[in-house]
Amino acid sequence: MSRLPKVTRESLPKEDLPHFDYVAGSRGNVSGPFLVLLNSPDVAERIAHVGTYIRFETTLSPEMREIAILTVARTWNCQYEWTAHQPIAESEGVRAEAIEAIRENKAPEGLLEDEALVFNYVSNLLRNSRIPDEVFLKAKEKLGIKSVTDLTATAGYYSMLACALNAAEVMPEEGNPALLSNAEY
Repeated sequence: MSRLPKVTRESLPKEDLPHFDYVAGSRGNVSGPFLVLLNSPDVAERIAHVGTYIRFETTLSPEMREIAILTVARTWNCQYEWTAHQPIAESEGVRAEAIEAIRENKAPEGLLEDEALVFNYVSNLLRNSRIPDEVFLKAKEKLGIKSVTDLTATAGYYSMLACALNAAEVMPEEGNPALLSNAEY
């Protein structure tokens, strides 16, 4: 049960329907964090606009993007985000061992070099509010300036979604088992 109402198109006043329609059109439906973010339709649309780039147009490889997202979900203990993205990570080719290492808080142990690079970058940023020079320089050298910027934005975007999901206590949809241990409300 969410602390905030889950917004439907029918529940919005006419003047807010374009915001709902934008969100739905940008990702094919309205689900997860957007069901509660639409309680502030302007915010939801603006967040969806950024998310379209982060999720579908980023310079990061799909594997790197999903490792970053899972690292964010684990760091924030965000059950919904993890449960939504673990299957996506699997379908994008993220190794089961990498997913398990992040889920069980064992990473970077068990990660390959590129996986560890993304994990270390994101986890340092979120846990320490800083990235050590050696981690930043390695990421910049390996990924390039644009992709490092995209990686930073991905961590920030999915952290924002985790905040919205956790604040509203949004759990996975019925029929989807919770896949993240120690992240119950």
